[in-house]
Amino acid sequence: MNNGFDWDVIVRTAPYLFRDGMVFTLQLTVLSAVGGLILGTILAMMRLSSNRLLNGIATAYVTGLRALPLLLVIFWFYFLVPYIGAWVTGASRPLTVGGFTSALITFTLFEAAYYCEIMRAGIQSISRGQVAAGQALGLNYFQVMGNVILPQAFRNMMPVLLTQTIVLFQDTSLVYVLSLTDFMGAAAKVAQRDGRLVEMYLFAAAVYFVICFVASRLVRRLQQRMAIIR
Repeated sequence: MNNGFDWDVIVRTAPYLFRDGMVFTLQLTVLSAVGGLILGTILAMMRLSSNRLLNGIATAYVTGLRALPLLLVIFWFYFLVPYIGAWVTGASRPLTVGGFTSALITFTLFEAAYYCEIMRAGIQSISRGQVAAGQALGLNYFQVMGNVILPQAFRNMMPVLLTQTIVLFQDTSLVYVLSLTDFMGAAAKVAQRDGRLVEMYLFAAAVYFVICFVASRLVRRLQQRMAIIR
């Protein structure tokens, strides 16, 4: 038995790691980011609303989720979603909810709390005079937000939103504790099966580092270009 560093195990398992594990990770990241951004934008508008009820609900939601460890939230939703689904649908027994669906719901709801604060800052960065100008043209609140404020807020916050998405990409590795085959979970399964923990975990770390480093550099370049355009 070879006790040294075995490169062959990485070469043999790389197709499986990327075909199954990385595809799962990217799907979860993209769908959670889109869902979290939509919900986060709604929450941001609620937090900026003059309606105390809407403001209070959004504030409690954001504060509550940001105060909880993500791993704990993952476990909560994984075990609670089937019962919540049964309660909503009136079923007599817990619904069967797949691991991917449970993870997607978890990350969407959790990340929405962070996207909310980013979008709130972006909306507040737009001059209130533009709101008044839109209203003077006869636009209602939703038309002003949709056509005037939000496009500018998204542009201003794009680098921060992308940075948060990179953090989301890293956080998706936590789903391996649910035995899901994301990239980290796939690497862990191979490591346990072949007894090559060092090789597989080092390879997984290198892949995450390269992807996040390249993405961070691209975000930085985007931020610099946007600064020049302004």
